[in-house]
Amino acid sequence: MQAGGEGGFFSRRRSRSADTVRLRQRKSALYSAAPGAGGERGPELFGENIYLVLFTISLRVLNCFLVQTSFVPDEYWQSLEVAHHMVFNYGYLTWEWAEGLRGYSYPLLFATIYRVLQLLAKDDVQLLYLCQLCSWFTWYCCTRTLTNTMETVLTIFALFYYPMEGSKTRSSCKYLTFVALAFIIRPTAVIPWIPLVLRHFWQEQKKVDLVLYSYIPVGLVTLGISLIIDRVFFGEWILVQLKFLKFNVLQNLGTFYGSHPWHWYLTQGLPVILGTHLPFFIHGCIQAPKRYRILLMVVVWTVLVYSMLSHKEFRFIYPVLPFCMVFCGYSLKQLKTWKKSAITFLLLSNLLPALYTGLIHQRGSLDVMIHMQQLCNNSSNQSWASVFVMMPCHSTPFYSHVHCPLPMRFLQCPPDLTGKESYLDEADIFYSNPLKWLNEEFYNGTLPTHLVFFSVLEQEISSFLVLNGYERTATVFHTHMPQGRIGSHIYVYTRRVK
Repeated sequence: MQAGGEGGFFSRRRSRSADTVRLRQRKSALYSAAPGAGGERGPELFGENIYLVLFTISLRVLNCFLVQTSFVPDEYWQSLEVAHHMVFNYGYLTWEWAEGLRGYSYPLLFATIYRVLQLLAKDDVQLLYLCQLCSWFTWYCCTRTLTNTMETVLTIFALFYYPMEGSKTRSSCKYLTFVALAFIIRPTAVIPWIPLVLRHFWQEQKKVDLVLYSYIPVGLVTLGISLIIDRVFFGEWILVQLKFLKFNVLQNLGTFYGSHPWHWYLTQGLPVILGTHLPFFIHGCIQAPKRYRILLMVVVWTVLVYSMLSHKEFRFIYPVLPFCMVFCGYSLKQLKTWKKSAITFLLLSNLLPALYTGLIHQRGSLDVMIHMQQLCNNSSNQSWASVFVMMPCHSTPFYSHVHCPLPMRFLQCPPDLTGKESYLDEADIFYSNPLKWLNEEFYNGTLPTHLVFFSVLEQEISSFLVLNGYERTATVFHTHMPQGRIGSHIYVYTRRVK
């Protein structure tokens, strides 16, 4: 990629050798000091270096196979489980789908893959799992089927076409299309784009044309497609994006799933996500030229907006990482004698956490469902087997990983939408006195053949297990850092058939 505007700074009388030296010393256009001149063909989306592209694709394919752990329940319950229900007509839809807070546009992606596999009679659980792994995101979070990951990917595409100073790939319609798609998939995706879109509108000379020929057409088409998709699957016209924002932002009902202090993203969230990139991010913010201030404003604005909401998670601010990495890259560019050492430090310091979180930490949630799936291999088992998952709700995937209509149940935890202050969900009631709950729930009732629970619960319900003829048949490792209701291992207990 030639540095834009070079010809204006050098005399035409320079020799060919001088030109050669100049080409060898060219710099990345992203961190060049001056914007590019017109008349040159801009880079394509895949860039110029095909070997770099192939390397990054190969790395991400390897990445898919080296992430075998669970992160948060939404990566299964709001994507794969919904898609499985759409195609195979069985599965579990959480309360968000009953309330119309989620849209079918994103699960439709996976449902299409499932449908093709079904038509080809290749819909066994290994292939379904492979489809979930073979994604294109970053190492730990972006290989997962979270809406946050797709939001981040679309944000990166949108940034490529955003009319930044010096950009050769600017396209209002293209970047707005990616922003609109991100909003359809996850409405909070609009938050980081508010300052960018306002800046674009402010600097645009033909504001009326921008509104008439970009904002309105892109908005109407993407929103229209989303409405039609949801109309097909909900059976009624519903604007899920509005209901999503109302629930999570205006009513702030996400606090039901936990709350954090206002400074959590500043003191824990962003530092943990950046990791060893943090000092380079800070250094890059100080050294970067003025034209990058808008990107820093996006990071600050997004973190501040999310800080106003009580319920906080690491994945919520994941989409600001691409903005942060611009400053990390600029920091490395500014380093002279320590550049190679800094790069080596970043590689080594990120390798072990990536491998540990991808291969070891919280892997039991997936491994135990593979164990449960074995009950489906023998059709006779399905007629008598049943599974009860006695873990914090949505701790494991469900039918998307078992892939057979095996009777299964888990502890429910929908929030109370009626405003009761003393409301307790089923999981909270269970954990307040597990032994009492089990004795009352299954008094003169049919006992499940298989119980799945964390190791910390075993001693508390041991009398129920012994009295009803349960014995441990499997022990699955989960994490080295157990806490609260989450144990280091997951136990599977099977009831002896008399």
